[in-house]
Amino acid sequence: MNEPHKQQVTQVPLLDVNRGNQLDSEAIEDAIKGVTDSGRFLFGPDCQKLEESIAELCYVERAVGCASGSDALLLALMALGIGPGDEVAIPSFTFFATGSAVTRLGARPVFVDIDCQTFNMDPACLREVITPATKAVIPVHLFGQCAEMNEICAIAAEHDLHVIEDAAQAIGARYQGRPAGSWGDVGCFSFYPTKNLGGFGDGGMLVTRYPSLADELRLLACHGMRPRYYHSVVGINSRLDSMQAAVLNVKLERLAEATIKRQANAQRYRELFESEGLAETLLLPQVADQMDHVWNQYTIRVPNGCRDALRSYLAEQQVGAEIYYPVPLHQQECFERFGYLPGDLPNTELAASQVLSLPIFPELEAAEQEFVVAAVGRFFAMEQAAAA
Repeated sequence: MNEPHKQQVTQVPLLDVNRGNQLDSEAIEDAIKGVTDSGRFLFGPDCQKLEESIAELCYVERAVGCASGSDALLLALMALGIGPGDEVAIPSFTFFATGSAVTRLGARPVFVDIDCQTFNMDPACLREVITPATKAVIPVHLFGQCAEMNEICAIAAEHDLHVIEDAAQAIGARYQGRPAGSWGDVGCFSFYPTKNLGGFGDGGMLVTRYPSLADELRLLACHGMRPRYYHSVVGINSRLDSMQAAVLNVKLERLAEATIKRQANAQRYRELFESEGLAETLLLPQVADQMDHVWNQYTIRVPNGCRDALRSYLAEQQVGAEIYYPVPLHQQECFERFGYLPGDLPNTELAASQVLSLPIFPELEAAEQEFVVAAVGRFFAMEQAAAA
């Protein structure tokens, strides 16, 4: 019997959100209809169900929905009393929201260098930047791999620092068997559509082991209002609406399966790059000991100053690739006032010049990965030929 004809791969997107959503399209449509029929667009049962499910996933007592991952960081800092005169240690190699939440409250971000292998905050560098003004640390679980939370939390305990986990890219990730979000005072998640658990717009979640802190977070997320029109504190308006929660409840059921597929894709990339002889040309992403990586991004490092040329070539070959992140926070124009100079965070600056993320979404097919790796191989073959 002849095998079914396989469609030839001619392009590979960086992310294909629709491909994933189609798997649950009927269930998602039913969930949305349930919200529209009920008219409970805010604080409905879908929101409560999602909060309970995320709390269970993270092994914590409480979860509080909010409007975005960025708001989650802001609310966590507000609830822990961070304000003018305080310093907050954060990595510079991260999305802008990690730094903007700190500065919006009048506090000072103190940037910490990263470990070259994991792209996450280096605990030894954290220890070096702590001063009497330091009040909190925000480790970021970048690209789906947890930071070294055991050591970071130990350092924080020595100096009486609050720990806020930026787990926007790491839902379901674990370190030493403990889930992302369960280590610090508060864990912050994002449900932006590109995340491993992505909604149909913005959305976020805060998780904590402390019921009293969860109550404070919920109060701050609703204008500091309780009861209605009575305000004990100045909060913000940050709510996860029922429509997003309904969609996320459906997609959460497939999260574990999707994570396994991402992990399989990451392993297949390694095998393909090794078989093509590219493992020594590129620096492939590493998984640290005792880590369960969930691969929000598959980020290679391209040495020898040819990262941008490779990205351009991949675009010509219709292969999606992106740079996360080309400019570290300590080198952003809006943070110039903090006085950082080139070379202050060498590992961060090197990573920013080398990183390139390739497609890793769960529905990615083996033939598509082969297409990606072949394109990378052609690029370096041309580079070698030109240098000969």
